[in-house]
Amino acid sequence: MLGIIALGFIVLTILVVVFPHDIIDREFSQEVQERQNHVLDTLMKGVSWFGYFPGSAIMVLMGASLFFIFKYRKEALFVLLTSLAAVVSSLVKVVVNRPRPTEPLVRIVQKVNEQSFPSGHVLFYVMYFGFLTVLMYDIKAIPRVVRITVSAISLILIFTIPFSRIYLGAHWFTDVAAGFLLGLICLYVLCYFYFKKKVKR
Repeated sequence: MLGIIALGFIVLTILVVVFPHDIIDREFSQEVQERQNHVLDTLMKGVSWFGYFPGSAIMVLMGASLFFIFKYRKEALFVLLTSLAAVVSSLVKVVVNRPRPTEPLVRIVQKVNEQSFPSGHVLFYVMYFGFLTVLMYDIKAIPRVVRITVSAISLILIFTIPFSRIYLGAHWFTDVAAGFLLGLICLYVLCYFYFKKKVKR
């Protein structure tokens, strides 16, 4: 499965390098942005807030601190490691160097200046909120209502952030798809080492 995900990411990377302004990307953006209003603008900005600095740093530090306070020190460390999503995203962005969507091709609700591919927001959400979901499933000592609530919110954010980034005009479809796939790869690696250390103990 990991090999298929990695292959999908490689194919997307090659695709955007060869065809940086693919017709599928433009049509997908038009479909997502077809219904526009102030309420949706505010909602989509809210969904994306956790991926901007200092929102992302606050989420990571707050999550790690809570685990540390309740004596889950290993979990706290691994939550901190989710911040590496920014490093991975930045490296790929520099290599691919794909420009952001521009007007009049799409409506720009929230302007961003960095490179477009892959979506750092989607990568971070999949890695951070995905790992929180894994921890909520793994740590049975945490009250059930907390585990269900955290998991539900995390999954909602993971599956709404791709639409948020496209709606805001910050990314193309292939950007968020690549961010999702790369996020799954990073999440897999993180979980591999988390559970490997746990089994050894």
